[in-house]
Amino acid sequence: MVRHVLTTAATLLHLCAAVSLNGSTETVVTAAPGDVVLLPCYTDGVVSPAVTKWEKNGREVVPGGGPSAQRLAVQHDGSLSFDGVMPGDEGTYLCNSTLPDNSTVHARVLLQLAGGPEKVLTTIQPTTVLPNGTLTTYLGASVIFNCSSSSYPSPQLTWAFRGASSSNNSLVSTRGSWLDFRIEEVQPVHQGVYSCNAQNSISRQSVNKSTQLLVYYVSDRHPECMWATLPDSSVVKFKCSWFGSYPTPQLRWRESDSFTVTDSLTVTMNRSILTEGQTVKCTAQHQLLGPGKEKSCFFVLKGPYPVGDPMVAALEGRSVTLSCSDNMSIPPANTTWRKGMKQDYIVPGSKYILSQDGPVFKLTIVNVSKDDEGVYFCHSENPLAARELEVYLTVKTSLDYTGAIIGVFIAALILGSSIMIARTLYSNRHRICLGNFTL
Repeated sequence: MVRHVLTTAATLLHLCAAVSLNGSTETVVTAAPGDVVLLPCYTDGVVSPAVTKWEKNGREVVPGGGPSAQRLAVQHDGSLSFDGVMPGDEGTYLCNSTLPDNSTVHARVLLQLAGGPEKVLTTIQPTTVLPNGTLTTYLGASVIFNCSSSSYPSPQLTWAFRGASSSNNSLVSTRGSWLDFRIEEVQPVHQGVYSCNAQNSISRQSVNKSTQLLVYYVSDRHPECMWATLPDSSVVKFKCSWFGSYPTPQLRWRESDSFTVTDSLTVTMNRSILTEGQTVKCTAQHQLLGPGKEKSCFFVLKGPYPVGDPMVAALEGRSVTLSCSDNMSIPPANTTWRKGMKQDYIVPGSKYILSQDGPVFKLTIVNVSKDDEGVYFCHSENPLAARELEVYLTVKTSLDYTGAIIGVFIAALILGSSIMIARTLYSNRHRICLGNFTL
C-alpha cells in the first residue's frame, strides 16, 4: 500500500473488529508488514481534537522522535498513521484526545501484524517425477517428506494424507517454517495424495500444496501359464496371468506380437500354427525390471499318444474293462471310446460305463455277448493332432471253456500214463534184457 491510499485506509479502519474489554472498547487492526496503517482514536464526530497522545506499553509514542518513529504521524483527527508497519510495531495502543470543549476521548487499539504465507515448498525423496507431476517411489523405500513456508508470524505447518482407505488424515503438525517426517519401508497403503498446509495464526490465511505419490512394486513370482480346451479340439486358448505388480505389467505371447498393458492376456491358436515340440511362451515386462530381466512361463507342446493292451479276451455273460492312458499330451487331449470300423461313439448307459482315473480312460462293457466282439478305438485328440489305440475284444462262450478243460484233462491223462509206463519199464530193465519181463 502506498501513501496516496491513506484516506482509503482510514475509511477501511471503520470496518475493523471491535472487542469489549472491561467496559471499554478495543479496536483490532490487522495489517501485513510494509502496509500503511491508521489507528483510529476519535471517530464519533467531525471536530478535530485539540491534543492527542498515544501510548504503547505505558510509554508515550512520540512521532518523529527517533528513526523508527519517523514512520509515525498523528493525523488531524487524532489517528496514528504508520508509513509502513514493521515487526515490533504490533501491540496495544492507547489514545487520549482532548477536544476543543476540554472533553476527553479515550480509545484502545490492538495492532496485529500478519503477512503471508504466499506459497509452500515441498520435497519428497527418493522419488521419480512423471510428466504430469506425479511422484513415484518403490516398495520398501525410506521416504522423507519436507515442507517449508514463510509468514509473519511463523506459520502453522501440517502434513495431511488422503488415500484409498483414509480421508485427509493429519499426519504431523508444527509451528515454524520447516516440517519434515519419514516413512520407513513404504507400502502400497501409503500411496495417495500428500498435502502440506501453511496457515497464518492471526489472519488465518493459508496456502496448500498437494502431491500425488505412487508406490511401484513388482511380483517376485513368474507369470502363470494356463490353457482352456474348446469344443473344437483343434483350437486351444492360452491364458497368461501375472498379478501382484503395480503399475499394470505388459504381457505378450509371441515374439512377433507387441506387448499389451494388462495383468491377464489370452490368445487363441489353432492346429495350423502349432507343431510337435513347439515352445509357447508368455513374457512379462515391468518398469522395475531391468532390460533383459523379463519374467516368463511357457509350454512345450506334445501330441497325444494313447497306450494300452491291444488284445483283450472276455467270457460271455461277464463284464470286461478296456483301458488306455495318455499322460504325454500338452495341452491334455480329449479322449473318447469308439466302436467298429465306422468308429461309432460309445454312449454311456447300462451297457457301457465310461470312467477316468487320472490319465487312464476306461470302458467297462457289462454282460458281454458275441455282439460285443470286435475292434474298439481309444481316440485321443489335442490341438496338435489326433491319434488312436486299437483294441480288439474276443468274446468266448462257456462251451469253448468246457472243451478246453476236457482237452486239458485228456492231455494230462495221456501224459500221466506215459510217465507211469516209462517208469515201470525203467525199473524192470534188467528183466527185459533177460527176456523174463511181462506186462
